[in-house]
Amino acid sequence: MQDATTDRSEAQAVSAAGPLVWWHVAWLALIAMGSGLILALPISTDAPALAAIAIGAAPALAGALMARSTRRTGQRLILVNWALAGLLAAALTGGFSSPLAAWLLTPLAAAAAMGQPRRMALAAAITAGALGLLGFCQLTLSLPAPPPHATALALGALGLATTTAAFAVALVVLQRQVEQDALRRGLIEARLRAALADQPYLILSIWPNGKLASVWGTPPRELRGQIFVNRQLTQLAALADRPVLDEALRRAMSEGRAEVGFTLAGEPEVWLELALRRADTTRIMGVLRDARVQHAREAELIHAREEAEAQNAGKSRFLANMSHELRTPLNAIMGFSDIMRQRLFGPLSDKYGEYAELIHESGGHLLELINDVLDVSKIEAERFELHREEFDVREAANAVLRLMRGQADRAGVNLRGLLPKDPLEVDADRRAIKQIALNLISNALKFTPKGGAVTLTVQAAGPVLELVVADTGAGISAEDIQRLGRPYEQAGGNDQRSVGTGLGLSLVRSFAELHGGEMVMESRLGEGTTVIVRMPVVLPAEVERA
Repeated sequence: MQDATTDRSEAQAVSAAGPLVWWHVAWLALIAMGSGLILALPISTDAPALAAIAIGAAPALAGALMARSTRRTGQRLILVNWALAGLLAAALTGGFSSPLAAWLLTPLAAAAAMGQPRRMALAAAITAGALGLLGFCQLTLSLPAPPPHATALALGALGLATTTAAFAVALVVLQRQVEQDALRRGLIEARLRAALADQPYLILSIWPNGKLASVWGTPPRELRGQIFVNRQLTQLAALADRPVLDEALRRAMSEGRAEVGFTLAGEPEVWLELALRRADTTRIMGVLRDARVQHAREAELIHAREEAEAQNAGKSRFLANMSHELRTPLNAIMGFSDIMRQRLFGPLSDKYGEYAELIHESGGHLLELINDVLDVSKIEAERFELHREEFDVREAANAVLRLMRGQADRAGVNLRGLLPKDPLEVDADRRAIKQIALNLISNALKFTPKGGAVTLTVQAAGPVLELVVADTGAGISAEDIQRLGRPYEQAGGNDQRSVGTGLGLSLVRSFAELHGGEMVMESRLGEGTTVIVRMPVVLPAEVERA
């Protein structure tokens, strides 16, 4: 607001600069003509009188040079120069009895010539100061006596003529500037009213009691004739929404802002949204808009989301049920194939023994897949429950290392574990911790070539357990890292993808999040991959001991 006022003042100063320059030039011309006539008359003119005339010309010359300044300091300096010139001219020619005493009023004329009414108060103050200073000087100092009668008449005529002409021209300039300002304000106001009337929303001014004080804009078709000054705003809403609208008005007055949506009374398909802001202690401003299209779209999105969630929950329940149904015959297949491959009921030919071994191995792989699908389905259906217990996490890590040692040896990969020397007690789901380590090591072995290394590190960082699996494999691209961790997403070539299902990392992330933790992947192509799982499961006693 202050910047706008400053800009407006500068604009006014620029527009009045031309008339102000010519006003000063006209003063100089009058002084020149008057002094020429005085010198041509057969009267005696002493040095103080000539000095007073010269002093009267000085502020006009300076003002003509400074008139185009838009700074307030420059305009104030012009007024001060005129006051000082009038003071000195009067002091040199007799004080208050001076024939040039009228020049003491020239700051008022200069302020009027600036075309800014608010400068008149400053000019009046400066003039009063000059009069007071002249009176003080006349009481305390010995000022020159007034000039002889003939000279006093000539100087009085000059002072009166110049001052009268200066006021006449200055008041014309001031009147013209006031009219231009009024016209400019009228145009701005008209444009503002047109903009308010044409904008697509309704702008409301509301009293604290909820009645409309002013309305701007074009209302929706259903609101025409219903919204007018002094109407209670809540009457626009359907009965069920009026308490909500009342509460929004109270909140806007107390907190400064509020937003509310409501159905138009008598028009159940019309949804309106109102944004409220407190302007001051006696008024609330609001913007009302027709939001039926957006409301319908949001309702469609909510319905679509609910339908998708229901379908996803149904899919998860179906997978969970099917997994249970598949495990029953699969357990029988694995049991009988295990009996056959161990030849518990008699010898088998080598070919049949090989078939029994393949059946048992394939069944084990399928059982792992079904268990993964069952876990993912339970997690998505929010039916998976952690079975927390306190245990030494080193035991779970060693069990996984022993289990994966054979696979690592067959792949020619060096598998090692970096575990703490002292027990590390945690409060977590033992099976989930094992599954996290198992899935990460299995993935690392799959992507690490022969001669590479996979390392499992278990450590505590305060109350946070960190399971870190690092490999020296081919690495993962940035694009694949963004995808991995979602169900059924895989990376690598076709031969590597055919080995798994894309559920391993998804289960790792889900198990970590169920424990209140996270999974972070760091990888660069050709430099291997590091997966860090952090979970706040370390027991307080372990944290204090650390």
